[in-house]
Amino acid sequence: MKPEEICSLVLQECKAEGATDTVVTVMELEEVMIRFSNNQITVTKNLNETTADIFTFVKERKAGTDLADLSKRSLKATARRLVAEGKSSPPGEIYAPLPQGPFTYSKALLNQPSIDLTPNMIVGHVEAAVEAGLKEGARRMAGSLIARNIRITLQTSGEAFGVASKSSIELSLRAFGEGQASGHAVSVSGTEREFDAEAAGREAGLLSRLSASPQDGVPGECDAVLGPLVFADLINQVGRASSAFFVDAGLSFFTDKVGEEVSSKNLTVKDDGTQTGTYGSFPFDLEGLPVRKTPIIEKGELKGYLHNSTTAKKMGTETTANAGLINPRPFNLIVESGKGTVEELISKVDSGIYVTNDWYLRYQNWTNGDFSMIPRDAMFIIKDGELGGPIKELRISDNIPRMLQSVEELSGDRKWIKWWEVDTPTLTPAVLIKGTKFTKSTM
Repeated sequence: MKPEEICSLVLQECKAEGATDTVVTVMELEEVMIRFSNNQITVTKNLNETTADIFTFVKERKAGTDLADLSKRSLKATARRLVAEGKSSPPGEIYAPLPQGPFTYSKALLNQPSIDLTPNMIVGHVEAAVEAGLKEGARRMAGSLIARNIRITLQTSGEAFGVASKSSIELSLRAFGEGQASGHAVSVSGTEREFDAEAAGREAGLLSRLSASPQDGVPGECDAVLGPLVFADLINQVGRASSAFFVDAGLSFFTDKVGEEVSSKNLTVKDDGTQTGTYGSFPFDLEGLPVRKTPIIEKGELKGYLHNSTTAKKMGTETTANAGLINPRPFNLIVESGKGTVEELISKVDSGIYVTNDWYLRYQNWTNGDFSMIPRDAMFIIKDGELGGPIKELRISDNIPRMLQSVEELSGDRKWIKWWEVDTPTLTPAVLIKGTKFTKSTM
């Protein structure tokens, strides 16, 4: 069956069973994944599949699933089962009907360019990254590359209908030197033109060379320059906390903060899924509404939350076209740039620390933003405006709202970040944050 036929069949079946609203998406996926270690490719996987996601409402009751068996018999049985589950599930607090279409979508976003997934092309990217890292002084290179082309067909009972094609390619790699020396870099894009595996390899290799023989860092409070990998992780927490779902659940440090200054005036963050060719761009959200630009923080002020129809009705406002049928979410997080380079940020620090990467961000308190993260790979002392020796065995143990208020300056150059610690594609500069709290790592 064609995707359009699958959508129509499921919508008809759900309506006949008593559903008030239904959303069906069919995804046709072509993906190549490569893993490499010790400078050699170790795993190559190719995936070609078509799956469907079905989400149905019986007023305020909801049920959903995904399935790979797209036969008529399976689709009809699944639709009947979901409506029955919805009728018997506990009711939600409110019912908000799906937006009524039809809608007009950006032609550029509907037909974004595909990526060449032929073996020679994909393997070539990996080989270029490894070679560049070794030339910079790394001993070993390891990581993964994932490239995909997708075609998504969406149809709703609200008469929204769209067929969109888009692509993405992401490389995450680590370079290892002597002993504990290591560096991490990524290259992320929605097009081959903006993807640069070689640059990522060079960056990781250089960091591994510079971080040889790290000494234990000294815990305390000091100014910190956080590279894009680290700041992207914090900005992802801003994106999560701006979701009306988490605000309503009491799991956001932005609760009751709309219109207030939640950061220094140096920080501006928006969600923007409309930038053609970026990793997270897309023409419509999961309710079928055209995607738009949504300010989150503007010169320090929290402008609002990200909404779907349900959260918007509950909070007495309008959807921001960020569905997530349960949890509204950002598409691309964009941080407005500052001026200068990372080196110029470092030059303004008398005594501090430069952190290039992190992992394992964990909350001690979701509501007020107490958290910790572990710096990973290259980390350096800053002394009199210059990089000193590499250090290790420290943890950042701080509070996200406090750190946002302490954003002193941002670099002018920005990077797209997306990897396992950063779920939402994020365009971010490096940042200088005053008074960052470092404790001893127990790992």
